[in-house]
Amino acid sequence: MIRLTSSGVRRALVSAFAFILLLPAASAVFAGTKPNQAPARNSSNYEAWLTKEVRHQLLLLPFYTVFDNLEYKVEGSKVVLIGQVVRPVLKSDAAGAVKHIEGVTQVDNQIQVLPPAPLDDQIRREEYRAIYGSPTLEMYRDRSVAPIHIIVDNSRVTLEGTVSTQNDKNIAGLMANKVPNVFSVTNNLRVENS
Repeated sequence: MIRLTSSGVRRALVSAFAFILLLPAASAVFAGTKPNQAPARNSSNYEAWLTKEVRHQLLLLPFYTVFDNLEYKVEGSKVVLIGQVVRPVLKSDAAGAVKHIEGVTQVDNQIQVLPPAPLDDQIRREEYRAIYGSPTLEMYRDRSVAPIHIIVDNSRVTLEGTVSTQNDKNIAGLMANKVPNVFSVTNNLRVENS
């Protein structure tokens, strides 16, 4: 019979825990693939994998906020970036992040940098308070990735993103229209599962 001291038990538990953590990486090495490795470019899974990876890289950008809208199209191994951003650095950061994804051969960066305007900044703040302060929509405020993006360009507001219900979309549009100094509101919110 083997007796373990308390330090022996700790070492055994640490070893078991380390083995469990390294198991997925070790199995990938023995299978001949790396974790998160891209499928072959000519496989049917490649474009789906690339679409998911582009989204992931864009969401990780440090200056991406609720006042920016980053969208993209995957065309084979080419990625087309579209949308609007407040800071010019976000446009270049987005292209840089996507360019380094395995298998991407070309990045067409069509992201529009919104012109700086103090009135637009004021409208952004007021729109945020109106939309995310609404009792019906406040549940969207606490998500790690803001689902409602507020784009303000020369006092014109566009709502982009995804909400759970048609009612939430309608309320977001109504709240956006209540903000003063806004020329127009375009509600491009999509409803999940529709």
